[in-house]
Amino acid sequence: MDSVVFFVDDDPSLRSAFVRLLSSHGYQAKAYATATEFFSEKLPNEPACLILDLKMPDPAGFDVQKAVSQCDACLPIIFVSGHADISTSVRAMKAGAVDFLTKPIDREKLVSAVGTALERSKRIREEREVLKRDHEAFDKLSPREKDVCVRIAQGLMNKEVGFELGTSEKTIKAQRAHVMQKLGAASLPDVVRLVERLRSAGRMPLYRAAAGGTV
Repeated sequence: MDSVVFFVDDDPSLRSAFVRLLSSHGYQAKAYATATEFFSEKLPNEPACLILDLKMPDPAGFDVQKAVSQCDACLPIIFVSGHADISTSVRAMKAGAVDFLTKPIDREKLVSAVGTALERSKRIREEREVLKRDHEAFDKLSPREKDVCVRIAQGLMNKEVGFELGTSEKTIKAQRAHVMQKLGAASLPDVVRLVERLRSAGRMPLYRAAAGGTV
């Protein structure tokens, strides 16, 4: 049982049925009558997802979805509801829900949606772990090595980097080797991908080129 499925619904019989169903598929299932009970739970380090009844007492389903999206949890949501319309389901999906299932719930559809949600949770966790390692590695570079790193990731040759930074091509070549070693990069494409991951995640500070442009 490496994955956890949380279920929030005020129907005790439905909670029991869902726990039995999900447990039979090898998931660790935890059920709660209210979102307040769920929020008191410590989230696991394993892939996890949340099955959430839309029409819950305060806090309501969309409020819970918003709260989950604002925290640092890799917790995809599957909405279930006995009173849903197209606009409601579209709103849920636009806000990031994995699926929107109507009651009575089809068991096969539920298990399939859980599998999809857990795969998403696993992927997000892996991406965040890679990003964490990237950030830690980049932070180990000296200020000058960071300058060199972002420029070689742009495709500049050693001579061009040296011109921008006001130093020799030989010096840049040595600094480039240090950058590769500290980042654990086997090739230039590895450096490019690392820099782009940091840039896309907003973890890459702006660097000014010698001519005044932003790198």
